[in-house]
Amino acid sequence: MLRNTLNGWGAVSIALHWTIAALILFEFGLGWVAAEWPLSPAKLDLMVWHKSFGILALALVLLRLLWRLANVIPRLPATTPRWQQRAAHGSHLLLYLLQLAVPLSGWVINSAANFPFRVFWWFRLPAIAPPGDTLSHLAKLGHLYLFWALAAVLLLHIAAALDHHVRARDEVLIQMLPLLRRTP
Repeated sequence: MLRNTLNGWGAVSIALHWTIAALILFEFGLGWVAAEWPLSPAKLDLMVWHKSFGILALALVLLRLLWRLANVIPRLPATTPRWQQRAAHGSHLLLYLLQLAVPLSGWVINSAANFPFRVFWWFRLPAIAPPGDTLSHLAKLGHLYLFWALAAVLLLHIAAALDHHVRARDEVLIQMLPLLRRTP
């Protein structure tokens, strides 16, 4: 089943969820390594990989948002307290905003640095901001703070999923696991 139902996530939503999750974790590590690497041709290559995968993540998040808007959202179990339903809605909104803001801030860094960049060495990414040292510095700070905010919200998201599974013993986590879920 490709599409979502009120009782569970469809295959497309699950595939996008886990692909983006893996990409974000990979990007966390790659960005960290690239930032710490001494200035060299290898560092420049690491940065191209980091920026390219960041643009890929941005494209996949936009695709996921479109898919989510075109589908129903599965209901939370009836036993889920109202405050948790509101918190889930708010944290998902925040996750989407941060998943967009982190790569966009990276794009602004690159644009403000006036550094030509080719995604996966294939096509040139146009600038989305004017060149400028001040903007580049502010975008770097923003990128770092947004990264830490995304990491914090992701940890909250994982903790909530585990809480549903371990404490509440409901199907919320199982519905997002492709090999364990029951067909809705």
